[in-house]
Amino acid sequence: MKFAADRLAAHLTKTLAPVYLVAGDEPLLVAEALESIRRCAHRNGFEQRDLVIVERGYNWEELEGNADNLSLFATRRILELRLATPRPGEDGSRTIRSLVERADPDRLVLIATTKLDKAAFKTVWVKTIATNGIIVQVWPIERRDLPKWLQDRAGRARLTLTTGAADLLADRVEGNLLAADQEIQKLALLLGEGSVDERMVLEAVASNTRFDVFRLTDAILDGDANRSLAVLDGLRAEGIAPALVSWVLCRELCLLARLKSSVQQGDSEDRALSKHRVWKSRQPLVKRALQRYRLWQLTDLLAKAAEVDHVIKGVSQGRPWNGLTQLVMAMLDSEYLQPGRVA
Repeated sequence: MKFAADRLAAHLTKTLAPVYLVAGDEPLLVAEALESIRRCAHRNGFEQRDLVIVERGYNWEELEGNADNLSLFATRRILELRLATPRPGEDGSRTIRSLVERADPDRLVLIATTKLDKAAFKTVWVKTIATNGIIVQVWPIERRDLPKWLQDRAGRARLTLTTGAADLLADRVEGNLLAADQEIQKLALLLGEGSVDERMVLEAVASNTRFDVFRLTDAILDGDANRSLAVLDGLRAEGIAPALVSWVLCRELCLLARLKSSVQQGDSEDRALSKHRVWKSRQPLVKRALQRYRLWQLTDLLAKAAEVDHVIKGVSQGRPWNGLTQLVMAMLDSEYLQPGRVA
């Protein structure tokens, strides 16, 4: 069976299939569909999750053996596979078919990949999933539907967007749903709950023009230490919440890590940037940053960012702005960024 992602919630209130294939080119909507299935699985006793990111040269026989071994022990598990494309190769196709056909009540198979074209729908492994489980197709949000989507999205953050505010945001994000979600989170952090009109959106996205929090990441990506630290000091002086600065830095590091991983898996930089919906105006800046960072460095920086986030949330002791300053300096440190290991 196959259906669009907007029918998934209703489906999950009634049943949980043994296998799901979530396919689409909208990373945000794919991620949310996967999370909905995981939550339903958890309610049904699937307490553990084994995530497998399939890369070139992946050992499919090992996966099949491990999947069978897992069924011999303890709790029910989710076996989640991330496929870069809907073409896993002969070995991958055979393994997936085997897992699907040998259904195990203690194993939920959850697969995520990009949009399925006509050729992909004709492959045996996709047909097998359609027969034995569910294919969830994630479609992009059309421009005419984007304002309504933004209003619904804002409602989750306890914001009410006026029609004008929704149209303004739709124009600003240019169809990038990840960017749209980030703008709404930013509005929620800056404005709190309540109604949001065009004037408030304009003030929020253009406030503190000299020390705009999003200018901080641009300065860091450009490798400009003086400007980065000056903007950071300005944000602190303006009373910007440390949580907002932390979120923006983490968002940028996550994006760079995903881009770097895509390139290592065989994508060109241009394809990776397109796949992850990086705005064309920012692509030259992001490309320069990708040349400076290695994947292991980005992993280290994400770990540092998590530590700073714990301080900001009061989980760990420390001073939030000191932690943010140290994180920005680590992102800029010329010695730290020297290639020391091959990623």
